[in-house]
Amino acid sequence: MEIAKIELFHVHIPLKEIFRPTWIPGYPQTHNSFTLIKLTTKCGISGWSAGAAMGREREGLGDLIGGYLMGLDPEDIDTVRQRLKAASFLGWRNYWIEAAIWDIVGKSKGKPVYELLGGTARPIEVYCSTGEMHDPVQRVDELLAIAERGYKTAKLRVKNIALEDDIRHVQVVGEGVKGKLAMGVDANQGWLVNIIDKIPAWDLERATEFAAAAADSGFVWLEEPLDWHDYDGLASLREKAKLKIAGAELNYGWHEIKVMMEKGSFDVYQPDATFCGVSDALRTMNAAHEKGLEYSPHTWTNGIGLLINMQLHLASPLNTLPLEYPLEEPSWIPKYRDGILKQPIIPDSDGQLQPPTTPGLGIEISTRKLRRYGERFFKMNKLGLVIKIIFEKGLKTALELSKRKDQQG
Repeated sequence: MEIAKIELFHVHIPLKEIFRPTWIPGYPQTHNSFTLIKLTTKCGISGWSAGAAMGREREGLGDLIGGYLMGLDPEDIDTVRQRLKAASFLGWRNYWIEAAIWDIVGKSKGKPVYELLGGTARPIEVYCSTGEMHDPVQRVDELLAIAERGYKTAKLRVKNIALEDDIRHVQVVGEGVKGKLAMGVDANQGWLVNIIDKIPAWDLERATEFAAAAADSGFVWLEEPLDWHDYDGLASLREKAKLKIAGAELNYGWHEIKVMMEKGSFDVYQPDATFCGVSDALRTMNAAHEKGLEYSPHTWTNGIGLLINMQLHLASPLNTLPLEYPLEEPSWIPKYRDGILKQPIIPDSDGQLQPPTTPGLGIEISTRKLRRYGERFFKMNKLGLVIKIIFEKGLKTALELSKRKDQQG
């Protein structure tokens, strides 16, 4: 096998209602936007993946990655990772593309990716992961309605300017859902974004006080309470806290997570395979289990990202925590989150997802929906790459490059 064609798409799925994510406070989101990649081998096997996007910022990505990926053997994951790393030095993180390679390998072997990683099919309990900050009394009503639909666990968001307002949120919600739902809370302080509303960065003192209030209110875990590189501060907080400290969702990969584990920064590791790549997510999962820690991947991107991280969740029976299920009604719902998939991803009445059993990642793209919401902005095959090199470098240099590549295998 070898990669014979690369296609990239801008996808913009309009939301019926405006979504106001806490991680970009004050900045309304009107679309589910992402970059979609389709890699096709010489023998016709296609692999898909998606990288979350704000808009069309990856316009030139094809010209960057074409020469790195064309002709690669999909089963040579180490070389794939090395090429994606090299293509990241000048800008974008490209590890989200790795999942498309695993999709191809799974399809070529006739197995779901989680089986290739050592897992087996089993129902997956999910937790309802909210994305906005609502008045806490209103949020109690919303969460109780969620519990009636079979969810056993949920996650709250806080993002107030004043600490006392954040504390009030966990106190009101904790009391309101007591006995109905296990609760986590996400502070979204790991990678603070202040485009519109200026929300203060938490220091260790504020995080410690909030963690104590959340624990007293019955919360089970606290996510991203400090900057994602404050390894020592997170470790200090974890020593004092009476609830689990979780994070590492968007960290750049194993080289950072290794430091976190050495310093004892988290109880629960949450790397997202669409940010750090499948290989580093798997490595983190295995290392966490070896150290008696827990793993539950971040999934707040889109339906494709949810499916990719579902495969990691299924990769080990030791992953007993519920899987994050992004849901904020009426704006961020399966119809729009999963907009180009043939079928939306919806839990059953027990709050569980059934495991995908088709080979690869279980990503089934609707060509009709992709035509409606997507725009292909890049397409390249091997001939196209040759023409591009000749045009940019000249025929003589192109022939020299081809000869050197053939000599090196």
